Amino acid sequence: MTTVGDPSPASAPPVRSTALLTALVLAVAGYQINATMLAPALPNVIDSLETTSGAGGLSQTLFFLFSAIGQVTLARLSDHVGRRRMLQVTLVVALVGELICVLAPNIELFIIGRSLQGISAATFTLAYLTLHESLSPQKFGRSLGIITAVNGGIAGVDTVIGGSVADSVGFRGIFLITALITVIALVAVHFWVPAGGTSAGRMDWTGAALLGVGLTGILLALNEGSSWGWTSVPTLALLIGGALALALFAAAERRDRNAIIDTSVLASRAGWPLLLTTIFTLAGVFGMLNFTIPLLTQTSGAGYGLSATMSALLYLTPASALGVIAAPLVGHFGPRIGWRRSVLIGAAGTAAALVPLVLAPQSPVVTFAALAALGITYTGYMLTALTGLAVALAPEDKPGSLPGLNGACFGIGASLGIAVAASAVTAASGDGPPTASAFHAALWTAGGFVALALVTALLIKTPQSEKN
Repeated sequence: MTTVGDPSPASAPPVRSTALLTALVLAVAGYQINATMLAPALPNVIDSLETTSGAGGLSQTLFFLFSAIGQVTLARLSDHVGRRRMLQVTLVVALVGELICVLAPNIELFIIGRSLQGISAATFTLAYLTLHESLSPQKFGRSLGIITAVNGGIAGVDTVIGGSVADSVGFRGIFLITALITVIALVAVHFWVPAGGTSAGRMDWTGAALLGVGLTGILLALNEGSSWGWTSVPTLALLIGGALALALFAAAERRDRNAIIDTSVLASRAGWPLLLTTIFTLAGVFGMLNFTIPLLTQTSGAGYGLSATMSALLYLTPASALGVIAAPLVGHFGPRIGWRRSVLIGAAGTAAALVPLVLAPQSPVVTFAALAALGITYTGYMLTALTGLAVALAPEDKPGSLPGLNGACFGIGASLGIAVAASAVTAASGDGPPTASAFHAALWTAGGFVALALVTALLIKTPQSEKN
């Protein structure tokens, strides 16, 4: 049996790689379609539950926040209980969240359901670790590209279906579809995924709790600050409480031999530049794709006034469809040209693709072209290369440390981007519907995040295996 301390494919038992990859694709799809299918239906959620764009944004923020917490905690827990068992747990949690959203009579229960669904993002890190422990480097690279393609959406079909379901039966139908896929994934994981090795030690539950409280406090403050007031007692309490919890978390991790996050990895050139690049990239692109673009394209007057179906078909599908083509290619060539070089290509391309969108958001043609380009540079290059580089830079004795952290940063970046975008729209629009200037402000925040990602990408250390 493969152990966490020995991820070499040579020591792993024989596996049916096609069956394994199929099961893992189904597992990660259970999470991903919960993210992408709902994006075009967000206006329908707001209308059906008689809530505000700020509350709708909060549901998305918490979805991705809990995805961050789930990735870093459950990936570490899988070192002790096994990859397959942890995959099964995350899928069951997702299924409960989906059923809550189907039945939710108000935004409060809907937010609880979305938070539970977010935890299942751990399936991505668990899938990467399982593949790394079971396959050769060449097969791992190709499989990584396929999994990453799912991370960008199911070829755009998911967003079109999500928009169509929202237009015809409402957002609840989306969660019935995702619940069915989650059940199928549970069966596939049970039969086709190996149990995975386990390691000695205990789970760092104190660190997990402090990390969750800290991230929740800060991101909730960012999301609600514009409506509560940036100097109001609730906003300041969340910011100060979150910062204090993160400070206690950092102190606790330095003293704990079983720390959930290896602070030496976090502080090294192999760690913090990569993690910041992931956070800034996801904050810029995800906040735009999963919040600003659906509202921009479906808002009459200030936006394009499209239906949810047409919005998804024209503006979300191209990026996802092109990513399905690009990501496996990047996974194939990444080990050959180097994961760090692939990250730099993706960062530069993503920044270039976003420039025309930020400058001319009222042009449907410019928006379409920019989002299509992001399908190659972001969904294809950036997502695949960031994950591959995290695996390549991870310490040999702690292979799950950096991939788990990087997976958490996907969720942190996504929730941060949505929180900032929602705050920008709310601040510029006031109590009225979103305005053109509000959308422009939100897109400028996206551009700023992507520019920061390009800077931090240049600081990432080259893996030892890629040095001449």
